[in-house]
Amino acid sequence: MTDLAPFHIAFPVDDLDAARHFYGSVLGCPEGRSDADWIDFNLYGHQIVAHRTERREAVAGHNPVDGHAVPVPHFGVVLLPADWQALADRLVAHGVAFVIEPQTRFAGQPGEQSTMFFIDPAGNALEFKAFADIRQLFATG
Repeated sequence: MTDLAPFHIAFPVDDLDAARHFYGSVLGCPEGRSDADWIDFNLYGHQIVAHRTERREAVAGHNPVDGHAVPVPHFGVVLLPADWQALADRLVAHGVAFVIEPQTRFAGQPGEQSTMFFIDPAGNALEFKAFADIRQLFATG
């Protein structure tokens, strides 16, 4: 998995200052290039770009997964377990409200994972997860 290519995603925000604080200070993403209407961030080696747009509903709906209402759409990164825990601790320290608290899903099943969901200031849903065994990333049961 170390040879993965970085992904790129552009997502809407209605307040670049709030995005800069959340992604830079709260999540700890180094800032890259920026302009009056967008900011690049380094999210664990991936390029994410906050583009200023008018306010809109970012979460279109929810799907039931393992007894939880998972917000859709969402994006995030699969981290190593120690990095996932460090991020969870960082989010708690910053008072981030979770949509789904940090927890383990599918315990004892193929694809067992630690996961957490939260919303950025513009209403975009994010999920970060970790697998103790990364070979289980695409486990089918």
